[in-house]
Amino acid sequence: MFGKKDLSALLQELKKDKNVTHWHEIDEKSARTVPFPSSVDERLKEGIRRKGIKELYTHQASAFEAVNRGENVVAVTPTASGKTLCYNLPVLQKQLDNPDSRALYLFPTKALAQDQKSEMNELIDDIDVNVNSYTYDGDTPANIRQVVRKAGHIVITNPDMLHAAILPHHTKWISLFENLETVVIDELHTYRGVFGSHVANVIRRLKRICKYYGSSPAFICTSATIANPKELSSGLTGEDVTLIDNNGAPRGKKHFIFYNPPIVNKQLNIRAGATKIVNELAADFLKQNIQTIVFARSRVRVEIILSHLQELTKYSLDKNKIRGYRGGYLPNQRREIERSLRRGDTLGVVSTNALELGVDIGQLQVCIMTGYPGSVASSWQQAGRAGRRQDESVVLMVANSTPIDQYIFSNPSFFFEGSPETARINKNNLVILVDHLKCAAYELPFEKGEMFDGVDVEEILEFLVDERVLHAQRSKFYWMNDAFPAHNISLRSAAQENVVIIDQSDVANHRVIGEMDTFSALTLLHDEAIYLHEGTQFQVEYLDWEEKKAFVREVDVEYFTDANLAVNLKVLESDLQKDTAHGTAEFGDVMVTAMATIFKKIKLETFENIGSGPIHLPEQELHSQAVWLSFPPDLVNRWGEKTLEEALAGLAHVWQHVSCVSVMCDKNDLHAVPQIKAVHSEQPAVFLYDRYPGGVGLSEQVYKNLDSTLAAAESFVRSCPCEKGCPTCTGSAAVEFDDDSPASKSLVLKLLGSKRMEIK
Repeated sequence: MFGKKDLSALLQELKKDKNVTHWHEIDEKSARTVPFPSSVDERLKEGIRRKGIKELYTHQASAFEAVNRGENVVAVTPTASGKTLCYNLPVLQKQLDNPDSRALYLFPTKALAQDQKSEMNELIDDIDVNVNSYTYDGDTPANIRQVVRKAGHIVITNPDMLHAAILPHHTKWISLFENLETVVIDELHTYRGVFGSHVANVIRRLKRICKYYGSSPAFICTSATIANPKELSSGLTGEDVTLIDNNGAPRGKKHFIFYNPPIVNKQLNIRAGATKIVNELAADFLKQNIQTIVFARSRVRVEIILSHLQELTKYSLDKNKIRGYRGGYLPNQRREIERSLRRGDTLGVVSTNALELGVDIGQLQVCIMTGYPGSVASSWQQAGRAGRRQDESVVLMVANSTPIDQYIFSNPSFFFEGSPETARINKNNLVILVDHLKCAAYELPFEKGEMFDGVDVEEILEFLVDERVLHAQRSKFYWMNDAFPAHNISLRSAAQENVVIIDQSDVANHRVIGEMDTFSALTLLHDEAIYLHEGTQFQVEYLDWEEKKAFVREVDVEYFTDANLAVNLKVLESDLQKDTAHGTAEFGDVMVTAMATIFKKIKLETFENIGSGPIHLPEQELHSQAVWLSFPPDLVNRWGEKTLEEALAGLAHVWQHVSCVSVMCDKNDLHAVPQIKAVHSEQPAVFLYDRYPGGVGLSEQVYKNLDSTLAAAESFVRSCPCEKGCPTCTGSAAVEFDDDSPASKSLVLKLLGSKRMEIK
């Protein structure tokens, strides 16, 4: 293997590198353990001891005891802290106490489900009892499915399969639902926004069916660190939940390093490409035989980094020592790579976020991230891949030129010291709720007056009767359509009418790879758009708007597309209002009318505009929620229309990006619209709205934290090293200005200070 001096020497070299902008050290910590609780079955204790575990970590024991008391729990501890035993131990204990007991495990990915099944089966073999543990997903053969339904004590699946394959066919799963004692929801922090809102309604349907069969399962949730684990788990399950956060797992010393590539264009604040830097850094570690994982944002980027790394290390290492790992690899190949990493045969792996969640890949010493992963939680998940045992480890995050990356790098205290992100769901979003009431009515007729997990839904059921979706008879509401509702409802979208995405890369085998709501399709699925699906680049060859089908083909290009939306936004109702240091803020319902006009091709590395084209699609409407900031009406006269327009557009750009970081969402989930004269008030305003029908609570959270997000936006623009404004801070290129015109940077700063100082 390698000596620690190799790692130390490389760290000393890094400390001299002027592109290292922040170095954060996390001290090592000893384990805190307690003896097995007396109520744990001796067979279980012996089986776990055979795995080398003599005592439990404090959080594992606390979780076991809470479940034993009949409580629902959420365990929140860092990566590689043994969360699996928080649920496997109480589930197997219930199984030993009652051989008819059943458990349902929900994991967000197939890879994680397979990994957890292997771990569970090893433990079952060690305790030598007859417990059947099976995965049930799209890859499960038809002949095995019947065995799982009849004899599966522990059924391991994902929310999509529960929604579309298990709940609608509950009569085939009677033995599961009659005896269901425990539901495990792993990686809780991934269930946020639209997806989390859907999953919360799937859980409502699950509880309704359990009640019908006479069972009332307890919930065990586990999560990476987020600000509101108790609130999220309670919202998701509809139950009171006990928080377990007394982490007893040990950790080695960890160096977390921010590396910001050098600026190559000072005017535009454009930096050298992150990929080239990542290649060089990873090669340095690999040449010293230090086991390293590199994370990239897309499949294409994984393959580019992999080939470059194999070339850079060809004189030092066998190319088979460095492997790729991403969606698109066959399951058997992925399992083989995981085993090879655990054994230490593979020295380096380049992965998409497929390895971010808790698949066991053993001990790695270095983790390198190509860009900020999109949330603080994801960053710590990826960082947890290094130093999974107790040795010293290194995490390097290499920034892109994107606004979000540069915001994080200019505010390291936000990342390391700020409270973790808040995960939001809105399970009573009307569009989502109506969809799941249709599914629930298909599964079991609704009684008149029946509550849907505490929500009065009779008015909605009556509406569905009027729409001839349900039929009311003898105080019950029955599904009356031949169609199967769950098949038409995606857990990833809030809209009822979606565009289906069809991959025609293989001429002989066209396949559906996803779907998207029509409003998002305007900007993401127009002809010639570059669409990313699970990290793979596809080009949209043709969007059939009438049939709601987008035909795509896999490509490998060095640019992405960004569409311009002509947006008309009207306030329907203002629910909340407050004066702030920056202007008058309001929150309420809005109607957004949007038409996509043109799209631009933007180079991945430099963010240069390398082409454009028209978009011919009809106007779309979206009823959503928004937060908006209004400014004094006389600004138009004092500044002039063109200048004010530039200032509002710059504020919209930076506010949107900073808010997306703040509320833990993708940059496409919130959209900013500047207006020189808002329709409802005739004042200059900037709106920030949820890009989902009905809203999912994102803009509401921005309203609650308005002062902090605007202060963060102001600080970000002020600290940006550009001169007049750039694509990173204000969205404008400085070269667009002549020497006499006011810079967008100074305009945005004036606008943010408009109530604190007189604007001249």
